[in-house]
Amino acid sequence: MNEVLYTAKIRKILFGSKESNGLIANLVIYSLLIGIGFVYLYPLIYMFANSMKDLNDLLNPMVNWIPTHIFYGNYTKALKVLNYFPTLYETLYVTLITTIAQVISSAFIGYGFARYNFVGKKLFLFLMIITFLIPQQLLMIPRFLIFQRLHMLKNVLAFFVPAIFGQGINQALFILIFYQFFSMIPKSTEEAAQIDGANDFIVFLKIAIPSAVPAFVITFALSMVWYWNETYLTSLYFGDAIRTLPLQLQKFVDTYQRMFGTELLLPID
Repeated sequence: MNEVLYTAKIRKILFGSKESNGLIANLVIYSLLIGIGFVYLYPLIYMFANSMKDLNDLLNPMVNWIPTHIFYGNYTKALKVLNYFPTLYETLYVTLITTIAQVISSAFIGYGFARYNFVGKKLFLFLMIITFLIPQQLLMIPRFLIFQRLHMLKNVLAFFVPAIFGQGINQALFILIFYQFFSMIPKSTEEAAQIDGANDFIVFLKIAIPSAVPAFVITFALSMVWYWNETYLTSLYFGDAIRTLPLQLQKFVDTYQRMFGTELLLPID
């Protein structure tokens, strides 16, 4: 009897039970996590270690991960080349304003498609999906000419106006996300709120928005990333009036050579 209990205990420790994983399963899971984490973190750690080296350490084959002394010259020159803090402010200004406008308009449009019936609803929904399928390269020149006539170039309106009217970067995808979330809300909930005296806006504000918090998080994150990384439209619409960090990074080598020539990064005494 004791042997059976002992065997069952060992088996539970190794293979686990319905309530918890066993030792073997945990080893496999953590090995996979460590391996995946290493793949992502290794380049970052490698670049950080090399960024803290001066020229002597970089040329010394005996210095691998830990530099002989901490060297900040690479960072000070990079900040000057990027004009970092003013550029960061402009990037956040453009990205946040446009992202917020895109998320708000996507929520309103998605709610309208999900909860209201009107003439031509399916046609408008189809046209919205078509805008996601049309390559952006076909729309760049017509939009550029329109923005030029409306004096919207070289300012944030070139991004803000399309976003607030449902035509931002990949915005059809965000509208569909909200459309799916709002379609899952039971109509009986809205009808009960309307019986209590709530109008359509209150229903949207008090019931629809709290139910779609995951949609807001997803759309905000994706929109932020896409507007942050957008470089072609930014350079096309803004020119030199607004400079973002991704644009500055693209020009980093040319700007560095213009500011410092072919000067190498040497230790600062």
